[in-house]
Amino acid sequence: MASKLIIVESPAKANTIKKFLGGSTKVVASMGHIRDLPKSKLGVDIENDFEPEYINIRGKGDLIKLLKKEAKQADKVYLATDPDREGEAIAWHLATILKDEEDKITRVTFNEITKGAVQKAIKEPRDIDINLVDAQQARRVLDRIVGYKISPLLWKKVRRGLSAGRVQSVAVELIVEREEEIENFKPEEYWNIYVDLKDKESKKQFQAKFYGQNGKKLEMHSKEEVDKILETIEKEKYIVEEVKRGEKKRTPAPPFTTSTMQQEASRKLGFTLKRTMATAQGLYEGVKIPERGTVGLITYMRTDSTRISEEARAAAKTHIVNTYGENYYENRYYRAKKDSQDAHEGIRPTYADLEPDSIKDSLTKDQYKLYKLIYNRFMASQMAPAVYDTMAVTINRGDYNFKANGQLLKFKGFMTLYVEGTDIQEKEEEGMLPDLKEKQEVDLQKINPKQSFTEPPPRYTEASLVKALEEKGIGRPSTYSPTITTILERRYIEKEQKQLVPTELGKVVNKLLTENFTDVINVEFTAKIENEFDEIAEGNEEWKKMLREFYGPFEKELIKVEKELEHVELKEEVSDIPCDKCGRMMVYKYGRYGKFLACPGYPECKNAKPIVETIDVPCPKCGATVQVRKTKRKRNYYICENNPKSCDYISWNKPKPGEKWNPEEKAEVEKETKKKTTKRKTAKTKKTTRKTKK
Repeated sequence: MASKLIIVESPAKANTIKKFLGGSTKVVASMGHIRDLPKSKLGVDIENDFEPEYINIRGKGDLIKLLKKEAKQADKVYLATDPDREGEAIAWHLATILKDEEDKITRVTFNEITKGAVQKAIKEPRDIDINLVDAQQARRVLDRIVGYKISPLLWKKVRRGLSAGRVQSVAVELIVEREEEIENFKPEEYWNIYVDLKDKESKKQFQAKFYGQNGKKLEMHSKEEVDKILETIEKEKYIVEEVKRGEKKRTPAPPFTTSTMQQEASRKLGFTLKRTMATAQGLYEGVKIPERGTVGLITYMRTDSTRISEEARAAAKTHIVNTYGENYYENRYYRAKKDSQDAHEGIRPTYADLEPDSIKDSLTKDQYKLYKLIYNRFMASQMAPAVYDTMAVTINRGDYNFKANGQLLKFKGFMTLYVEGTDIQEKEEEGMLPDLKEKQEVDLQKINPKQSFTEPPPRYTEASLVKALEEKGIGRPSTYSPTITTILERRYIEKEQKQLVPTELGKVVNKLLTENFTDVINVEFTAKIENEFDEIAEGNEEWKKMLREFYGPFEKELIKVEKELEHVELKEEVSDIPCDKCGRMMVYKYGRYGKFLACPGYPECKNAKPIVETIDVPCPKCGATVQVRKTKRKRNYYICENNPKSCDYISWNKPKPGEKWNPEEKAEVEKETKKKTTKRKTAKTKKTTRKTKK
């Protein structure tokens, strides 16, 4: 029997596939990329038509030797990396490393790691799709050029270690623009009038809302306008003008794409994008299930398609009919959105019979929560709509019109299993109005005028930022999580509760980039480039031609900006705190861990100090000032300024005047805050050890 070698990216994926292919088949992992551009330099030969200078990734020498050895011994080598552009590029790099065995090498892909899918893929090998490879190379090279050419300007003008990026900088721009909208927002007054009415026959009360006058909608923006209406509506009779009864259907959401899965996991589970993708990766690559062995539980999790296979559709039908009944099933097809890549299915469970609760003990808490979300969303997408009885009533009081609506759920349909979340939580009124008849009179019980003010747009959350990036055509499924992770790690943005807020550093960097690189750091350009990558992937555009067209104008802009910024110094923000060593007024600086105070007399005076946030409630134990600090995960905690010298007060909860402190809180907070210190000490120790060895 001919021996086979299958190369995948990860050990988990390798372990899952091994059990499907017996005999002389070996499955090994490349541990992700095997070659890449060097970190120490640009790594792109611009003079030689943008030729990438790939090198073997440091630390992978032994692995490369092993792969070459295994490939030499095998009769056939299958490159089974992920079924997307990144996976295709990894396969291409592997083929380059194993070029001595090129006659044996072939490419296989599968959208799900199941026995049937893997065996079918092995029977249907193909060549490496060079168009997909070129699309990945175009993205990698263009992003490298933008990052490595613009970032040094940030080092000169702001501080070292900062980075600029085609997608990350636009994401920061969106967050900064939203913050500016909020800061510049001027609330406008508006009023609503609600009336509590009672049906004389049934004695049931209901509420109606003021609509307008003589059938025309009327808005109220002052108390004077409201008072004028109130004078009239307190005197006239309330008469039912029109009653409309009907039926409303609510249809289910389609199966998950990467974007919608990230959004829903954020809303419903409180997961970060990074946590969602790491958990999904584990579910895709395989989990050990009793009596089944290691199986991949979901299809490939990087996709922007909602299409599902006919086999999956049939399995869903069987499960729904057997579990809920024939009337709960409805065969549904979902159209792919414009510009979506339809190479893969939507995200769905691979086995309809593996219900979440039946395998709960085999999953981690995160895996169970996410698997249940994916499973229920998919099953609901193939279920019948929910059906409501509806009633819409118009009530007149003289010339003024009021409206009331009611609805009653009469068939749950897909809502038995799953209801899609939203970023803005809207209360869905549930309940039917009394059995009202046209021309009947209803009794006024109470008039409720309510003053309100318009509110600014909400700050982005991870979920709503992903939605905005997708709607604007910025990035692709694989880029959302690393983009947001990067700008958080660079401290361009911070999380306040779940909201994304730009830091002062983020605002400074955004201002410098958007004012000086208007042709590159903008939404339209970023979306246009994404479409060009898609054209390359389809074989409709040559990747180096695209880079040539981009680089000419970019280089001119870069030279122009470098000259303009040569003699420009960013003004330092002066604080009202004097340096306690030389008396100069200290200035705000930006370091690795954010904003801090430094003496402007550097290098003569090297004094620097952290910015300490305090609250106006004294320490519940000793009466001293309480400081607000943050853990590594950005969680606030409260600590006495005398801790640990003469007071041990520390708490997760903000102290309240007169409130006593419970010392039991201390252990929990110190456990998390001291962990951070220990890790840093360990890192320093390792660094010292390395230096000693040298």
